[in-house]
Amino acid sequence: MGLTVSPPPTLTGMEILRHALLVVHILGFAALFGGLFVQLREPTKVVNPAMRDGIGTAFVAGLALVGVLEATDPDHVNHAKIGVKLLVALVILVLVMMNVRKPSISQGLWGAILGLTLLNICVAVFW
Repeated sequence: MGLTVSPPPTLTGMEILRHALLVVHILGFAALFGGLFVQLREPTKVVNPAMRDGIGTAFVAGLALVGVLEATDPDHVNHAKIGVKLLVALVILVLVMMNVRKPSISQGLWGAILGLTLLNICVAVFW
């Protein structure tokens, strides 16, 4: 009637780095979404610093995250998913950076950035 207790799993340095990059990547998209969401009822939409910094952070952290995944477990990386997420994030990044200095953006552009942000999140969660 002996009770065996297995030791807790240990994380390697690369696993810790992967988790840290994932957190930064998620926080970047959260900042982007938050920057969009706060303007929901505003009549004039702008590219605000949260949007700019959020997509920049999410994009760079995402690239680094893929690098770590490729280095640690290249056989289990879903390249199609990564490609779709990269393309969508790149479009968001370009749209945000092209309009960052403008005093306002159109409702349609704001909606497109919001829709692409939600698409990228859905690809991450449901694919």
